[in-house]
Amino acid sequence: MLSFKLIAMFWALSRLIRMADQTYTVASDGETSAEDISKLIPTELAIGMDIGTSKCSVAIWNGSRVELLRNTRNQKLIRSYVLFKDEMLPSGGVSAEVPHGDPEILSGSAVFNMKRLIGRIDTDPVVHACKTLPFMVQTLDIGVRPFIAALVNNVWRSTTPEEVLAIFLVELKVMAELQLKRPIQNAVLTIPVSFNRFQLARIERACAMAGINVFRLMPEPTAVALLYAQQQQQSMHENMGSGIEKVALIFSMGAGYCDIAITATAGGVSQIKALLGIPLGGEDLLQNILRYLLPDFERVCSNHSLENIKSMALLRIAAQNAIHKLSSQTSVEINVDLGDGSKISRSLTRAEFEEVNDEVFVECEKLIAQCLLDAKLTAEDLNDVILVGGCSSIPKIRSLVLGLCKKRDSYKGIDSLEAAVHGAALEGAIASGINNSSGSLDLLTIQATPLSLGIRVDGDGFAPIIHRNTAVPSRKEMLFTTAHDNQTEALIVVYEGESKKAGENNILGYFKITGIPSAPKGSAEICVCMDIDASNILRVYAGAFLLGTQQAVSPFLEVRMPTIDDGHGWCGQALVNMYGSTMDLATIPKKV
Repeated sequence: MLSFKLIAMFWALSRLIRMADQTYTVASDGETSAEDISKLIPTELAIGMDIGTSKCSVAIWNGSRVELLRNTRNQKLIRSYVLFKDEMLPSGGVSAEVPHGDPEILSGSAVFNMKRLIGRIDTDPVVHACKTLPFMVQTLDIGVRPFIAALVNNVWRSTTPEEVLAIFLVELKVMAELQLKRPIQNAVLTIPVSFNRFQLARIERACAMAGINVFRLMPEPTAVALLYAQQQQQSMHENMGSGIEKVALIFSMGAGYCDIAITATAGGVSQIKALLGIPLGGEDLLQNILRYLLPDFERVCSNHSLENIKSMALLRIAAQNAIHKLSSQTSVEINVDLGDGSKISRSLTRAEFEEVNDEVFVECEKLIAQCLLDAKLTAEDLNDVILVGGCSSIPKIRSLVLGLCKKRDSYKGIDSLEAAVHGAALEGAIASGINNSSGSLDLLTIQATPLSLGIRVDGDGFAPIIHRNTAVPSRKEMLFTTAHDNQTEALIVVYEGESKKAGENNILGYFKITGIPSAPKGSAEICVCMDIDASNILRVYAGAFLLGTQQAVSPFLEVRMPTIDDGHGWCGQALVNMYGSTMDLATIPKKV
């Protein structure tokens, strides 16, 4: 395995030397220069980063508005990949002097779709779906993290998604530092709603490897909600409005994830009413089309020969181009020479594209309906529908979302591809304590937790203590009791998820309570308290009381979660094998 931590450090230093004379620009509608920005902003100001599955962007508050940074190729949207052409000098899609064509990116030497892989275990269906990508995804199918391999000088070299992301973040950091002419320490990153706490921990680990301190990990639709709140606040000031509450549904679908949020906004304050997300996006649409064009696609992709990777890259490029064209055309021609006399030459219609991806669209419909249900709202309660992400330009997606929300058109005041990074940069300024005389930063977003948090009880039951969509920060507690006679210890096993069975959720960690007096079952009350602070840090407190008294019989323990390195299903099973049911907790029956 390559020692990518050392490579990233060496590479960052060499980058600084080689790029010292390169010029970065700022995407601005005004006349703000890099020198002006460096003078206007404090050194501790956090930048905003939207690290997408296929593309990313970086932005910063310049003292009066958000500015997007451009790379040396004058691009605001930068491809999210790392190319391993040289063992000691990997290069990302950020600042290479010569643009890499798609065939080179898909040659086996480049790793992309990092956000689909990071923090997942090798039994995850998303990981197995990534095995058709033009680099190697290695799994043992035992519940450990996967490894990925890229071709370096025609030899497969293994690494991890976190290390690839760290290399990419280093280059983004270098780009920002050269542009702003100062060190970059802090950042606000956007994340998918469906990310569990292990995925968040892996993102933070990659940032730490890149020398970036994470101020916030902000769900993408929450970042968009912050931008929407700022626009509504400005509109209120300009029109001397009363700050009447406006409700918006935010639908965000990019290459890897589909996220939905419902936000209620008034006077610069935005409250997330409901939040849902699934790992479904443009990559799934593309994979379905590839299987449609080449029925034995799975078998062909399992062969990682250089010739096969090249032919699959050509097919992938053709399918991507076809999907993009079908957003404005009703049909498109596809002609690909796969080698060995095998060719694909046919037309693909928009109707075929929609039929092949019908299951994806059905999942989107379910997500919207569930989000409205969670928010206790109907389509008639919505004032605006905001469509963001690369897939928002797909006609079927637009008609589906607008039809379910009973709207003729979507909200026009937001750029669908820049909204998330814009909101992240706003949050970066707010979290950095920046004051603005115009009141443009007098904003507040009341976030919500996207997944329920609770403990294992009654065998394999899951008792949620903090429910999904609870406003953050939050502190909730529940009482449980002993499950066995003369039980003197209790095992607190913390999970995250929505299944009624604990084993089907993500295990976050566990700890023991000792010193419970020996007594018949149900004689002691065990209080379990969960606390999520404004930084989204989860702490679990637990201790035992004598039934009907306020007298603690065991010391209260405070444990920050997660306590285990990965959310492995076998961790929960190992606990069952080790302790059986001897330290189970039981729910206290509700009194009528």
